[in-house]
Amino acid sequence: MVFIKRWLQAISLGILLFTVSTWVSAFPGNARSISAQALAFSSLSQTAPPLVSYLPPGNAITDGKALLRYALPIDSPEIRKVQKDLEDFSEWLRSKRWGPIKSNIVKIERILNRSSDKLLATVSPADQAQAKTLIGQLQAGLMPLREAVEAKDKEQVWLQRSALLDTVGALEALMVKSFPYEVPAEYSGLPQLKGRATVEFTTNKGSMTAVVDGYSAPVTAGNFVDLVQRGFYDGLEFVRAEDNYVLQTGDPKGPDDGFIDPKTNEYRAIPLEILVQEEEQPIYGSTLESLGLYLENPVLPFSAFGTLGMARPGNNVNGGSSQFFFFLFEPELTPAGLNLLDGRYTVFGYVVENKELLESLTQGDKIISARVVDGAKNLVASAA
Repeated sequence: MVFIKRWLQAISLGILLFTVSTWVSAFPGNARSISAQALAFSSLSQTAPPLVSYLPPGNAITDGKALLRYALPIDSPEIRKVQKDLEDFSEWLRSKRWGPIKSNIVKIERILNRSSDKLLATVSPADQAQAKTLIGQLQAGLMPLREAVEAKDKEQVWLQRSALLDTVGALEALMVKSFPYEVPAEYSGLPQLKGRATVEFTTNKGSMTAVVDGYSAPVTAGNFVDLVQRGFYDGLEFVRAEDNYVLQTGDPKGPDDGFIDPKTNEYRAIPLEILVQEEEQPIYGSTLESLGLYLENPVLPFSAFGTLGMARPGNNVNGGSSQFFFFLFEPELTPAGLNLLDGRYTVFGYVVENKELLESLTQGDKIISARVVDGAKNLVASAA
């Protein structure tokens, strides 16, 4: 039965791809060259991964912060259960189902009280004190959450839940003890982000903050953070703006489509880079479609408003450089696994604060400055 279900899903997805193939020319490409993708070949890792990111089954996750939490390569069923129990509030709040929310608070409290040793065991000794503080904050934060639930104050429940999830994310980040895999040697000449970085964008209409994920896309994220550190994006305009689709920037002034490395005087090309769920390391240089992986889902999908995706020139899947786009589709219109961007373009982060700003930006607006406000230490310079 499972095989038949997956077979039917594959046929349905194939029909969908064929039906909308005429739309491919509208995919994000470098501002001066937009067309369909070229096919290339690679191979999935055949080694069972010791640590992998994991997205739970069910409805597509449409919150960038949640996607980033699940993308962390950690092994702690207890903290994942706390996270999911808190995230489930959103569905129940919409229908005002207070009973399941109260039940989940009890479950969370039980885990924090009974499994604190297990939570701490996944954290390195140097971070134990900070982890204990975060666990204490989670335990203390349940009281005002419970009070808001008893008062049936939806706004306060939402705010308390969000604060607790931020604390969960901070604790989960401490559980990553080292970078989980080796990037292929052929990309050693490119900057790599061995962890995460937070970038603040200041535009002519306001500011927003994004988290860039090097665990899932170390080469793409490393290239981006390196360019931010160089001030490359400062003063650049948004060169493409399509309602409910993309907002694109990164096209430098002059004839070049991307970044010209001053050390080599050559165009710095970045490969397509996609980490598939339950795989140990990313696939490079191939779309999932070209590999026949129609049913596989990326760890970082295009399912959140404000997704950061890498643009590229025309048919060259390995020709990205400096141009990138913010994904503006509403998640309901592009469910994970059924949109035409997942597996075809690299996702390297999400806007996590003030993403509403994206709705007001349009072509001709500009990035005044882009700054790394956290995580710069995770950038590893190119070996070249």
